[in-house]
Amino acid sequence: MRVLLGSGGYRTPERITLLQETMRSFFGPIRRLYFLPYALADHDGYVRIALERGYDAGYEFVGLHTVAEPAAAIGQAEGIFVGGGNTFRLLDTLYRLKLLEPIRNRVRSGMPYLGVSAGCNVACPTIRTTNDMPICEPPSLTALGLVPFQVNPHYYTGMNWVRRGDEFVEHFSETRDDRLREFHEMNDTPVVGLWEAGFLRCEDGAVRLIGAAARLFRKGQPPVDLEPGAELTALLATSSSAGP
Repeated sequence: MRVLLGSGGYRTPERITLLQETMRSFFGPIRRLYFLPYALADHDGYVRIALERGYDAGYEFVGLHTVAEPAAAIGQAEGIFVGGGNTFRLLDTLYRLKLLEPIRNRVRSGMPYLGVSAGCNVACPTIRTTNDMPICEPPSLTALGLVPFQVNPHYYTGMNWVRRGDEFVEHFSETRDDRLREFHEMNDTPVVGLWEAGFLRCEDGAVRLIGAAARLFRKGQPPVDLEPGAELTALLATSSSAGP
């Protein structure tokens, strides 16, 4: 399988360049990408913004929502890009349109998959490590399971602070590490906390961290900090185990 998982945060010129170069390296000479905009309510607007920001990386960029038979289009797709937004809305739509199995089948047969933010979340066994509010209720939290580990996109370390005037005041809310420790109180699956602009490139039986740092969380073990270039291939041997 060929899977590229991005955290998001591709807003600066440098990060957009990284996204474009990584996409061209990953997708190679294919001509057309189907873009799945289902994590946002305004599908046309999402495609327009993606094109304006250069997220197409020079490929023909077709919103899957414009296709009469999306499952059939997936069956013929050269590659897909699943965009970010609300993970619950995205997964609910994939269930409603009956796209989960077609996507799994195509990726398992070699079609390259890029998922950013919510699109990264749904590539995991479940969406239980998303940061999003459950604005709707999918039939299940079970997702595509393209990789056997979980990812927490937009990860960052440290306490939360808010700015009041010229000062920063501690917020005392839960940190990402707190939330991922809670996940491992109920689940065994390893989690990669992926910093903004980072990627996990999964292909040829290997997983490599690109572009930004990450932190690996395993149940019952201290977290491990990772730098770009780190190999995480051992995660492919993970046996996904979700809690009740």
